[in-house]
Amino acid sequence: MAEETSDPFNTEAMLRPKPALSLSKWPTTQPNGTAGDPCAEPLPKSALDLLDVINLALCHNPQTRTAWANSRAQAAQVGVGKAGYLPNVALTDTLSHNLSGGISSADQNTAGVTLSYLLYDFGARSANLENARQLLAAASATQDSTVQAIFLAAVQAFYQTQSSYAALDAAIESERAAKESFAAAEARYHAGSATPADKLQAQTAYSQATLNRITADGNLKNAQGTLANMLGLDANQNVALTPAADPLPQAGEGANDASRERDALKTFDADINAMIEEARQHRPDLQAAAAQVKAAEASVTATRAAGRPTLSLNASANQLNSNGFSSNTSLIGINLTVPIFSGYATTYRVRAAEAQADAKNSQLEQLRLQIALDVWTAYQHLTTATQSLRTTADLLNSAEQSERVVLGRYKAGVGSMLDVLNAQSALASARQQRIQSALNWNISRATLAQAMGNLDESLLQTLSDASNQKPGENSRKN
Repeated sequence: MAEETSDPFNTEAMLRPKPALSLSKWPTTQPNGTAGDPCAEPLPKSALDLLDVINLALCHNPQTRTAWANSRAQAAQVGVGKAGYLPNVALTDTLSHNLSGGISSADQNTAGVTLSYLLYDFGARSANLENARQLLAAASATQDSTVQAIFLAAVQAFYQTQSSYAALDAAIESERAAKESFAAAEARYHAGSATPADKLQAQTAYSQATLNRITADGNLKNAQGTLANMLGLDANQNVALTPAADPLPQAGEGANDASRERDALKTFDADINAMIEEARQHRPDLQAAAAQVKAAEASVTATRAAGRPTLSLNASANQLNSNGFSSNTSLIGINLTVPIFSGYATTYRVRAAEAQADAKNSQLEQLRLQIALDVWTAYQHLTTATQSLRTTADLLNSAEQSERVVLGRYKAGVGSMLDVLNAQSALASARQQRIQSALNWNISRATLAQAMGNLDESLLQTLSDASNQKPGENSRKN
């Protein structure tokens, strides 16, 4: 019977869907047209883009599974609350064998059925159900908040890995340039047109560039391990990624710089007060806190009602078989229970419930203030990141031109090795700043969306547009 009616109140229908994105390239329908589960799909063998990384994280990260299980547990508590509106029925059967003075008497069998139905309890039953419903709403909102946190963490891990790839490429290029400078200095030294100091300086710079490349390679391995862990895999699992394009073109490659900056902020271009209010309407953690307040208020009502009278309907029917004789008895009646004195326990339970409700209200207000700070801070970070991205594009362009000119002059026998090393150092720094500004820009957009409670598929599509694979490029592999 329990298997056939495993969810008679259909509480599972109150749950949020399992964490997954409909934007995934993986199929969400079965061949026969029925709905499928994207989380059941295996890890794709091809290189993963941002959409794939987000889906894998939402499907396989233990935190999302924990949030889903907590929601299911709280949905079951709603079923427990609804059960209070149904009668309780119990069947009893007693078999006894009496011995009196060493003489054995006949067996006696008593069978009966008892029914108890609560008619009225001054709102305790409804308050308990409301408490369970609000806690389910809080658990569902917490699940949404967890999904957004995993969403953001996966975005960060994806772009951090992409930045680590780019940093390694930049370190390799710097090492190549340092090696070229060392070869030029050594050639001029052997020709007698350069001093030993030039050769030693170039060799030192080459060794430093090699060390930087080794460090960048180690940072990439750590980023790859973090990404694999985020996807619910062991850190040593190989995860191939599609390479990311430069978020904004460098100067001279396309649109005007000011136009690019306006386009970057267009998604979040709004009055900051309106953004804060929008965040307060959409943030799932604030919704969870509001549901916790309502649950605490319902708990106060239930605690008060626990000290008040209850009215129940009781009925029973019994059959007694003894010594070959059978007798039947039945009973039906109304039972009124009036608590008189419980040692002030109810009083203090009510006081404790009221204090808990006050605490939940204070936490709600604190979270409202924190949301305003989150939105303000995230928006300022995005503005700064966008401006930095534009500036680093100009910086990198000028540093590349300067390095080419200075190295060409040195190879022609004009200029000093110190000028070459300074130019190469400035170029390496510009590359790293460009990589870091691109990382900050992508993360800042996702962070602002998360702060506003809008980190969803629509923003993910705009993020993935910035990380599309360039024509002719190979996928990133370990």
